[in-house]
Parts: sequence; structure tokens; C-alpha cells
Amino acid sequence: MSEFTRTPPLPPAGGGVLGSGDASSPEASDDAAVAVVSLYQKQKKIYPRAVSGLFMTWRWAFVWTTQLLFYGLPWIGWNDRQAVLFDLGARRFYIGPLVLYPQDFIYLTGVLVISAYALFLFTAVAGRLWCGYACPQTVYTELFMWVERKIEGDRAARMKLDEAAWTVDKAWRKSAKQFAWVAMSLWTGFTFVGYFTPIKTLAAEAVTLGFGPWEWFWVLFYGLATYGNAGFLREQVCKYMCPYARFQSAMFDKDTLIITYDAERGEPRGSRSKKADPTKLGLGACIDCSLCVHVCPTGIDIRKGLQYECIGCAACIDVCDGVMDKMGYARGLVRYDTQNGLRQHLGRGQMWRRVLRPRVLVYSSILALILAAGFASLLMRTPFKVDVVRDRASLARLVDEGRIENVYRLQVMNATESRQHYKVSVDGMKGIGLAESPAIQIEPAQAIWVTLAVRVPPESARAVGSGAHPIQFQIDLLDDVAGKTVRASITEKSTFVVPR
Repeated sequence: MSEFTRTPPLPPAGGGVLGSGDASSPEASDDAAVAVVSLYQKQKKIYPRAVSGLFMTWRWAFVWTTQLLFYGLPWIGWNDRQAVLFDLGARRFYIGPLVLYPQDFIYLTGVLVISAYALFLFTAVAGRLWCGYACPQTVYTELFMWVERKIEGDRAARMKLDEAAWTVDKAWRKSAKQFAWVAMSLWTGFTFVGYFTPIKTLAAEAVTLGFGPWEWFWVLFYGLATYGNAGFLREQVCKYMCPYARFQSAMFDKDTLIITYDAERGEPRGSRSKKADPTKLGLGACIDCSLCVHVCPTGIDIRKGLQYECIGCAACIDVCDGVMDKMGYARGLVRYDTQNGLRQHLGRGQMWRRVLRPRVLVYSSILALILAAGFASLLMRTPFKVDVVRDRASLARLVDEGRIENVYRLQVMNATESRQHYKVSVDGMKGIGLAESPAIQIEPAQAIWVTLAVRVPPESARAVGSGAHPIQFQIDLLDDVAGKTVRASITEKSTFVVPR
């Protein structure tokens, strides 16, 4: 099992090194002698440099996919309503064709369990994939930095601008950036609230600023959180606020794919001309350009080993591969590899066979079983729900011809988005039946209460004796008002009280 060795923050990178092998390196020994710096002292601002490459392309693909889903879903219609809407006031949750109620809380539990196992699986296979590609903090930070680059320029230009005196050029660039950030944040807060209040209604209210108190609160709160986290805190959230960085070592092992620097190939590092032969100079493949540090959004130096601040974005891989291409060297000085693969010089096939180890297969099997069970439950879910309650005001009474009557209240919830017709019957005692068999019709996504009088003949009551006796209500969903075909049925248990 890998372990963390905490080393104090060093400009431009702080960090603890992941892996017991790194702890014995000269760099780690030197760092251990440095006094620990308080987390509360002012941190040096990080200016990530723009980078392009395979992994950055994948990263932007996830950014666009997640944001198109987040901003677009509330505007998609379904059956004359919003496709995804969590109507807390009506206690109905619409997700595409599904209409869920508080009684369906088990599905939320299933989603959380699936998310947890997926996180365990992806982390065991390839480290912090979630952090690097799909975490909201990562996604919004990337979007905010993209706006920052468009207005203020890349790394060198931003550093120069921050150090320069205030001029008209600096003022308009800083103001334009803040205006764009605020607009993005407010739109994000508006969209978030649009999942709980119909977004078209919310848009009409936005024109006149006619939000309700809670709508104002959540739009501003979520917008402020986005603005602060993505615009200012950025890597501080990943370093000091997110707990995942602290317990990731529990999910890593020596066969987990992680972003690694091949020190055997890269050291000793040093600058040289493109035409120079590094072997004759006694140098490794690393030209010590520090671009891997400049592109890192958390400011670490991957050459010091994997540190807990690393979010797995692979920007250092892309930029290093670009440098290797320019120098005419083989790619992969910084790459995805495993600790065992790096130390034992395993080939790609050998490494992948060890990645697909029992731990990963167990996670995959459990995740597949949970997903299958969840889908099966949704497919077998009845299109209506029933609840039977006894009328406590009148447990039992004698009616005409000596029959005994109990009164019940039946709640039927239509979980579909079309008008439905139902029929109720009762069984469990000889001669038992309903005083009246009402025709139940329920509008889309509505629920009604029906009062039912259940009667038992006197001879049946004498045969079973006094006390509470089990009975069953059967509620049938009919194809139409004529009721020739039963589409689904639910049986609810209750008791019939025979007095002394």
C-alpha cells in the first residue's frame, strides 16, 4: 500500500509525496529538514499556463459534456413539463419518463452507492480521474481560467499585468474579467434553482427580478460559491478543503495507474541545445524547462514524485510530450504508469494485466450487480402506489341484516403522466366484500383518498370469532374505464375487526 510523506510547501509547489520509495530520495530528505510552513500564511499565486494535447482534449470534452447537460437539461421538455424537475412543494421528482415520490428515496440511495463504487473503481484503476476530468471544482476552474486567458493573456502576460501599475488597459481587463465571472456565476446559480422551480417560470421572474426569498437566496448563494471557488480559491479547495486528497492513498496501490516522472530516464536533468547529444553531456532526457510546473493548476513539480495535491489532470504529460517532440526524444518522460511498472520496467501489456487485478474486478462486479438491480427495480416498478389506513373513529359497527362493517381510507397515487382508472376488491374472509365498489379515476401524477366500507356476513363473523383478522385489498390498474384488461395489480394487507 502506498503511503504519504508530508513535506512542507516549496515554491512553486507544495506537497507530500505519494509512495514509500520517494520518501527515501535525496529531495525528500532535504525537504524533511525544512520547517513546516503554516497553511494560514499567504500562499503564492499560481498562474497555470495554457497547454494542448491528448489529455487536455479529453478534459475539455468532459467540460463541454457536463456543462451542456447541466445548463441544457432544465430547458428540455417532456409531456408538457420540464424533463428534469425536483418539485419539493408538490413532493414529486420528474426525471424524464419517471415520476418519483418521497417513498422512492431508495433510488437516491442507489445512486449514491453507485457513485461511491464508481469512485472506488476509477481510483483503483487510474487514480484521481474524477478530480482531473469531471469534478465541478475542476470544470468551473477550467472555464474561469479560460475566460481569464482570453481577456488577460497567457501565463507570462497575466503575471506581467498583475505586477504592472494600474492603467486604463489593466483596469478594463480586470473589470471585464470580473464582469464575465459574475455573469457566469449568476447564470450557474439561476440554472441550479431551475432544477427546483420550473426554469421558464424562473426566467420570467428574472426579467422583473421577481424571485421569491428562497429563490433569491439560492441563486446568489450558489453563484457566490461558484465565483469564489472557481475564481479565487481554485487549487486551495483541492489542497485544503477537499477530503478526497487526504484519503486517496487508501484506494491506491502499487498497480494503480498514476502520473509519474521517469527519473531513471530523465535524471540528471539540465538544459542543452536541440542538436546536443545528452549522453555525451551526461544528462538525462529532462531539459529542466519547468513547463510541467507552469501548466500544473495546483503548482506542484511532478518530478518530486506524486503528491497529494496532484488532481490527475495530466497537463504535465501533454506539455512534456510536446517538449520531447521538439527535442526529438521519445515521449513518455512523464506518463501514466504504475509504481511496479516503473520499478520493474514492465511492458504495456504486463502493466495492464496487473491493473486488472482482483481488487478492480471485485469493484467492477459489485458495481455491475448494483446497476443491474437498479435498472431491474425501475423496470418492475408499478405505475401507481397504494396506502391503506383504518378509520380509527369507527373500528367496527353493526349494519343492516347483522353484518359487521369496518371503514378504511385508501390512498392511491398515480405515478404516470396520463389519466388512470382503478378497481378495488377485498379478500381474506368468507363472504367479505365492499359495500360499494367505487370507480376510481385519477389525473396524471395526482393522488386521492377513497373511503371504503368493508362488510362481513354475521355467520362468517361468528365462524372466525372476535378479534382482528387478516384481509387483503387488491387494487387493479385498468386499461380503460370499462376495465376489461388489468395492466398491473397491488395487494395491501390490513385487518378486519370483529367485535365481541
